[in-house]
Amino acid sequence: MNYSADIKKLPRHFLPADFTISNWETLEPYFKNLEEREINSLPALEEWLKEASELEAAISEDVCWRQIRMTCDTENKALEESFNFFMMEIQPRIQPYSDRLNRKLVDHPLSGQLDREKYFTYLRNVRKNIDLFRESNIPLQAELNVMQQQFGVISGKMTVTVNGQEYTLQQAAKFLEDPDRSLREEVYHQINQRRLQDKEELNTLFSDLLQKRHQVAVNTGFSNYRDFRFTELGRFDYSKEDCYQFHEAVKLHVMPLVNQLYELKKKKLGLDTLRPWDVEAEPAGILPLRPFSNSEELTQKTIDCFNQLKPFFGDCLRKMKEMGHLDLESRKGKAPGGYNCPLAESGAPFIFMNAAGTLDDVTTMVHEGGHAIHSFLAHELELTGFKEYPTEIAEVASMSMELFSMDHWTVFFNTTEELKRAKEQQLERVITIFPWIATIDKFQHWVYENPSHSLEERAATWVKILDEFTSPVIDISGLENYRLFGWQRQLHLFEVPFYYIEYGIAQLGAIGLWKQYKLDPEMALQHYISALELGGTRTLPELFKAAGLQFDFSPAAIRELMQFVKEELDTLN
Repeated sequence: MNYSADIKKLPRHFLPADFTISNWETLEPYFKNLEEREINSLPALEEWLKEASELEAAISEDVCWRQIRMTCDTENKALEESFNFFMMEIQPRIQPYSDRLNRKLVDHPLSGQLDREKYFTYLRNVRKNIDLFRESNIPLQAELNVMQQQFGVISGKMTVTVNGQEYTLQQAAKFLEDPDRSLREEVYHQINQRRLQDKEELNTLFSDLLQKRHQVAVNTGFSNYRDFRFTELGRFDYSKEDCYQFHEAVKLHVMPLVNQLYELKKKKLGLDTLRPWDVEAEPAGILPLRPFSNSEELTQKTIDCFNQLKPFFGDCLRKMKEMGHLDLESRKGKAPGGYNCPLAESGAPFIFMNAAGTLDDVTTMVHEGGHAIHSFLAHELELTGFKEYPTEIAEVASMSMELFSMDHWTVFFNTTEELKRAKEQQLERVITIFPWIATIDKFQHWVYENPSHSLEERAATWVKILDEFTSPVIDISGLENYRLFGWQRQLHLFEVPFYYIEYGIAQLGAIGLWKQYKLDPEMALQHYISALELGGTRTLPELFKAAGLQFDFSPAAIRELMQFVKEELDTLN
């Protein structure tokens, strides 16, 4: 089947084509129309659903652009105020209407006649949203939406000076690959000392977020925010006990491989002790990989890479470039991290990242490119709600692309030797990311189960968990103060709580798809597309099945897939 990236903005039938959201007074009549309308037939109910979806898409796209513009320039107060205005003045007025519309749908006698297969996951989400809605949470959630963005504002100001030049922390991190060990150590300390300057502000922000989140959970009848959040995220197919099992499986089946990799790194570098500033380094005489020099080159090379994999994939990025939906380079005043933001009306999403010229940036770009392809494939689905796919399958889309694309990284590297090194580093990262995923996830479980903890208890528990997943091969002596606050660099803790175990589940799915790809590339890519174009219209296990995968993150599955990655890594050496 031929797929086209020639995406069209959704036509409006319910809203005027030129309607923009400026205030609540102009938006409310459309909610009133939907709430008060009589629905006397099944076709009329489906038409009502489409018009509600159109309104939802317009609102979603509006707020996405407010957030995108703000994260691209955290120092522009007008952009911050525009986002805050929506969250404090418009969103709180939307929520009661959304709840009443949800109830109108599920209570309608004709809703039982809607096609079960087509609407099952959609209606399940609607019922979940009804169960979680509380008027008392509206002001709390508005405040949370605004407060969460402060992490980007605080982090966006962080810079260090290396060799007389100012760098963002993302840009400075490339010096950690430098063959000069003393420079690596100096930059490592500079980055961490700069983070410590804001440790109190970030601690206070996190404490405030924690208390408000806990109150939201209590208001909804939950004993803690973790249980509320599992329900809110639609985790219908796994439990907290599965997460605990995942943490233990990482210790049992992944940590030994991580230790082997670090022993090998120590030997390669000819060191007696491996320090944290050594883990990204190359031996003397080997220059760090520099796959591109600017964002324009990164964009074009990624398009070329995707073209080789499947022309449609390259076309998706080309379309985004044409539309100005890329902001890739790191700069002062830009929020940290990277994301792909789906745009419900436009269809073509927006990729945001902080590139500084490293291999990690290539990985981030193809990762976000995988998310973008997911957005393109799901765009044709009938309702906005059908496109709200589970985060676990969303991360399969992105992480699989990291692995699929590796054979085509020749566009980034001039020699066979450089390509081999890039693949080695990528596969090492596939293994070494698991301990960090387990650390962040386990920490969140403790934080929200113990919401009244002190700052001292928080730091002590963080270090205890961090130690469980830190390789003994790395010498961390004398770095205790940095480690106490190491959690503060993880954006997800502040902005999207409990969104992290998904990376572990999805990495296993991505490895499974890559195994398929090694045997039959065409079949694997078709499985990939077949799963992604379903959007959120199937359950999570069904979406994995469409990709030719089992939804399984048991210890046995982790052991088997980690062994496969290790064998592939060994073939490169």
